[in-house]
Amino acid sequence: MRSRAVFGALRLVAASVCTAALVHRLFWGLSSGTTAGDNFFAYLTVQSNCALVAVLLVGAVLAVIRAADPRWFTVALALVLTWTITAGLAFALIVWQAGLRGIRVDVPWSDQVLHFYLPACTAIAWVLTPGHRGVPWWTVPTALAFPLAWGGVTLWRGPAIGWYPYYFLDPRQVSGPPEFLITSGIALAIFALVATIIVLASRMPRHGEHPDV
Repeated sequence: MRSRAVFGALRLVAASVCTAALVHRLFWGLSSGTTAGDNFFAYLTVQSNCALVAVLLVGAVLAVIRAADPRWFTVALALVLTWTITAGLAFALIVWQAGLRGIRVDVPWSDQVLHFYLPACTAIAWVLTPGHRGVPWWTVPTALAFPLAWGGVTLWRGPAIGWYPYYFLDPRQVSGPPEFLITSGIALAIFALVATIIVLASRMPRHGEHPDV
C-alpha cells in the first residue's frame, strides 16, 4: 500500500503540472491574437489532456484507498494515455515537417510539457504502477472512437470558421483527397498501435503479480 500511496501522490503532481501547462498554453495562445488562440479547446491535445487531469485526480484517490485500481479505471486511463501519447507523437511530426517546409513553429514550455514530458512520464508510470489490471483487447478499437469523433466535428466546423487545428485536415494545405486520406489513415494507425502497446504493457506480469487474461 505504501507504493500505491506514492503513485497516488505522483498522479496528483502530474495532474497539477498538466493543469498549469494547460492554463499557460491557453493564455499564451490568447496573447497571439490569432484564430488558433481563440480556438484553444479545439485541439485534440487540449481535450485529451483535460481528460488526463480528470483521470489522474480520480486515480490519485484510488491509489490511496484501494490496493488495486478497478478495471474501469485502468481502461479509462489506457484510453486517455493512448490519446495524449499519440498527440505528442503527432505534434513532434508536425514540428519536424514544418521545419522541412521552412515554417516557423513556436513551442512554449507548456507545449513541451503537454506533448513530450507528460506523455513520456505517464507511459513510464503505466509500466511501473503497482495494482494494475490487464486491459481488455477491445480497448484498442474503442480508443479510435474519440479521434474519429473529434475529426468529424473538426471537418464540419473548419469551413465555417476558416481554420483547422492541424494542417493536414485543411483542404487548402494538402494536395487533395488522397493525401488527406493517407495522412488521416496513418494517424489512426498510430492511435491503434499506441493502444496496442498500452494493452500489452498492462498484461505483462509484474513482480509478485499475475497478469489478467
